[in-house]
Amino acid sequence: MEKIWLKNYPKGVPAEIDVNEYRSLLQIFDEAVQKYKDRAAFTCMGKSLSFGDLDQMTSAFGAYLQGKGMQKGDRVALMMPNILQYPVALFGAMRGGATIVNVNPLYTARELEHQLIDSGAETIVVLENFATTLEQVIARTKVKRVIVTSMGELMGLKGLIVNLVVRHVKKMVPAWNLPGHLSLQDALAEGRRGSLRPVSFGHEDIAFLQYTGGTTGVAKGAMLLHRNIVANVLQARSWLKPFLGSDRQVIITPLPLYHIFSLTANCLVFMTLGAENILIPNPRDIPGFIEELKKIKFTAFTGVNTLFNALVNNPEFAKVDFSALRFALGGGMAVQGAVAEKWKAVTGKVLLEAYGLTETSPAATINPLDLPDYNGSIGLPISSTEIELRDDSGKAVAQGEAGEICIRGPQVMAGYWQRQDETAKVIDANGWFATGDIGVMDDKGFVRIVDRKKDMILVSGFNVYPNEIEAVVAMHPGVLEVAAVGVPDQRAGEAVKIFVVKKDPELTADALIAHCRQQLTGYKVPSKVEFRADLPKTNVGKILRRELRDEERKKAAA
Repeated sequence: MEKIWLKNYPKGVPAEIDVNEYRSLLQIFDEAVQKYKDRAAFTCMGKSLSFGDLDQMTSAFGAYLQGKGMQKGDRVALMMPNILQYPVALFGAMRGGATIVNVNPLYTARELEHQLIDSGAETIVVLENFATTLEQVIARTKVKRVIVTSMGELMGLKGLIVNLVVRHVKKMVPAWNLPGHLSLQDALAEGRRGSLRPVSFGHEDIAFLQYTGGTTGVAKGAMLLHRNIVANVLQARSWLKPFLGSDRQVIITPLPLYHIFSLTANCLVFMTLGAENILIPNPRDIPGFIEELKKIKFTAFTGVNTLFNALVNNPEFAKVDFSALRFALGGGMAVQGAVAEKWKAVTGKVLLEAYGLTETSPAATINPLDLPDYNGSIGLPISSTEIELRDDSGKAVAQGEAGEICIRGPQVMAGYWQRQDETAKVIDANGWFATGDIGVMDDKGFVRIVDRKKDMILVSGFNVYPNEIEAVVAMHPGVLEVAAVGVPDQRAGEAVKIFVVKKDPELTADALIAHCRQQLTGYKVPSKVEFRADLPKTNVGKILRRELRDEERKKAAA
């Protein structure tokens, strides 16, 4: 396919990046901590760690792990929300030679057990709030080193108060028993008594075993090599730098760093820019989150549609100072037009959309940062990235036609950990990764997601894409959130059903269907409406259509 998107690249963005600029993620880290030694790197609940602090603490943690016998390539699991301990453990373990296994701290015991066994992790750093889950499964795993940290452990005197509030006032820490565990402070103290042996990583070493969300089956570990991560950092940085210039950046980080979007975009890319990451441990506390935003003059903001939606629908959000904000970027799920419009009305800035997957480290397409308005697309393929849209037989579709988005570039994973069969299903012999997402590319190279292959609804032989239905429903002022799924229908095979969280308590199903009839062709109009107090979501706020669809299929089967 002709690379038509290159003609529309933002000024100063190169067509290609040189992945050989860095041999590993550690080289990028070393450069940042030396170059920006005195700048704040990470801030959480008012406490900051400078790049110099980070350098010293990660050296100590790496030395501790090496002193305990950790070898290059051993897996270290991290099970924490966005707190200062996360970057210390992340870069410390990597400096010690580890491959990092990020774990969602909200996992059930079953989910945690699968990931620890599958990855073979022998060390875990866990926040005490979630230690009881680890206690239930540790005997069946290979884990032999446990570091337990508390919310306030790296905050000095303030941390003592934070821990007191969390443990006793809010009673958020259940009782647990993990014999032989160590606190992070004790691990750092032990590491400082030794010395860190430098570890040499190359492009082909595994930086992360980054597990897919598991919404489409058993969670699989995407093997993200140092080459993949270095490439994506360079790709994203080359896209941002011409727009941001040399000004110091302060980025709001509400999405968890254990998620690939926040990990690469916020933690790694902005680290190379000498930026300060403002870590938000609990973005679901919207009032508390907004109060934190009021204290900061921030320049960048990443999130998902559900988070942006919740913010713009809170009147206090309009009182935040947006004067320094350069851009806001949505990923992980489709940004809805209605949310983007309200975001711009409140903040004065365009809500941009980007696209990627765990398997692509994650960025594959990004919109130009100087767009005047939300355009409904996921942007242009980024530097050194090819996009091809293919039909069910694997052939490229004609310009403007819908096809499965396939991606080739240096950021595409090496494969799934210990699952060659699953890897072969998604990466072909020529290195093309099949995303499972259906898209259309216009004559300027901008890609629009039509939907996920699996989520497509077939109504009387016509394809219906849930994203389109949800975008229309979300335009209704009485709607807060919506999910559209296909449900069994004797007449049409499948019918469209929408699940809606109301903004207006007086909203009725008839009013919503009438609204849809004004915007959609007859076969696309939902035939069923169900109102709910909330919708099932992943840990980063992505609505789980599959869960709703499975509920409906079970009802039909019964």
